[in-house]
Amino acid sequence: MKTPVIIIGAGINGLVAAADLAARGTPVRVLERGPTAGGAVRTEALTLPGFRHDVAAMNLSMFAGSQFMARHGDEMAKHGMEFVPIDRPFAQAMEPGDHLGVTTDVDETLSTFNSQADKDTWRALMEDFPERAGVVGGLLGTPMRRWPLAKFLWKTWRSLGTAKSLEVAQFLMSSPRDWLDANFEDPRLRTALSTWGMHLDFAPDIAGGAIFPYLEAMGGQAMGMVIGKGGADVATRALVSMIEAHGGSVECNSEITQILHMNGKATGVISNGEKIEASTILAGLAPKHLVRLTGDTSDARFDKGMKSFRHAPGTMMIHLALDKQVPWLAEALKKFAYVHIGRTIDTASRTYAQAVAGQLPDTPLLVVGQPTVFDPSRAPDGKHTLWVQVRVVPAEIKGDAKGEISETNWQDAKAPMAERALDLIEEQAPGFRDLILGQHVVSPLDLEAENPNLVGGDQICGSHHLTQNFLFRPVRGFADGQTPIEGLHMIGAACWPGAGTGAASGFFAAQTIK
Repeated sequence: MKTPVIIIGAGINGLVAAADLAARGTPVRVLERGPTAGGAVRTEALTLPGFRHDVAAMNLSMFAGSQFMARHGDEMAKHGMEFVPIDRPFAQAMEPGDHLGVTTDVDETLSTFNSQADKDTWRALMEDFPERAGVVGGLLGTPMRRWPLAKFLWKTWRSLGTAKSLEVAQFLMSSPRDWLDANFEDPRLRTALSTWGMHLDFAPDIAGGAIFPYLEAMGGQAMGMVIGKGGADVATRALVSMIEAHGGSVECNSEITQILHMNGKATGVISNGEKIEASTILAGLAPKHLVRLTGDTSDARFDKGMKSFRHAPGTMMIHLALDKQVPWLAEALKKFAYVHIGRTIDTASRTYAQAVAGQLPDTPLLVVGQPTVFDPSRAPDGKHTLWVQVRVVPAEIKGDAKGEISETNWQDAKAPMAERALDLIEEQAPGFRDLILGQHVVSPLDLEAENPNLVGGDQICGSHHLTQNFLFRPVRGFADGQTPIEGLHMIGAACWPGAGTGAASGFFAAQTIK
């Protein structure tokens, strides 16, 4: 009997790799240290009975559009995969009562713009989007291996020509502010789009971050977004069901304490004290944990890169059960899946600098998810859940930028910091606090304690800055997921193409296994 492929971690990448392999007849065993599968794609009753909260990921648009779903979507549907379409993906709340929103209705989107020139630019960008998205999406869907990358670059050059290819290359290296300043007049619009960079560790002035505001803005306009019916864990449950249907297994509470290798080849793992032989291992681990389990390899540069891999600042999560919808001053905000709260692009820049310096930000940027607006099955009749990301905050607190919070440990600081975040929502929606029925606050260190891959509460498992992206993610020479140990592959958000629910690194790795 063929030895199963061992997959360490039942996050989205591990499950996608296992499902694809199992469907092709390869035996797989997924070993997960936690009590449930899913990693960041889980849904739990965190506040009160009947209220289902996505613990981390809420937006499943990348998963819906992934190469895995293109191949296995029909089978996933048979295992219960169901998406909820959203026509109003995101809005920005700035001065109380003022907002700018992106919907799938172009005229509705443009009605929130203040500049005619910006409206014209937006229409021009939308006209160009299919071609530009094809190039950018093609890059994100290309493994960082020599021949696939060379083929992609050659195809792109033949299609676009030299001038347009260089324009795309310049765009990929631009900061959000550079791209936004070059295209839009209205500071409100610049603020609204720049916020998307903060999702991936790109403050407004960090090179390489323009791609994310662009893709989210144009993609939101063209296609909206999707969430999982009943919760993001619908994807996890469907993947586990698919794996098991093909004879694979997902084994929780399986603590891996060592990855075994001899003479440069993987030989197995130690799980819960038991030796499991395997010649092929896919490890969905943060770099520091991978090298902890392997020990030093034969490649000093790889080992050093794993140990020095840089994580993004932390995130704090606030999960709320509400009696009614948030009473936004800007009534239109009640209809959006995401409401970003942040007054200016400069506020976002300052917030990021404060967090990197170890300071609790005075005005943290908030990502407020309103999933029950589109999926009422997540709460009792007439009730709502609210999903709040506080971005960005330091893992190690050195002080408070506002001078109000004296605590420097998260156990004591998370309650007052949560109040600061709730104050920002209350400012945009007076009376909001009176609607809170239940509350669950998760600090960056709480996130890491539950899932060690979220080092310091870094939900994207590593900065995506240019020195740690593309060919350099996670380490130059190993961006294809290979390691110096034959048979041991890296998968997960620390690998190219990085964070999100697209699960490309897991899918890429599965394709290399015959």
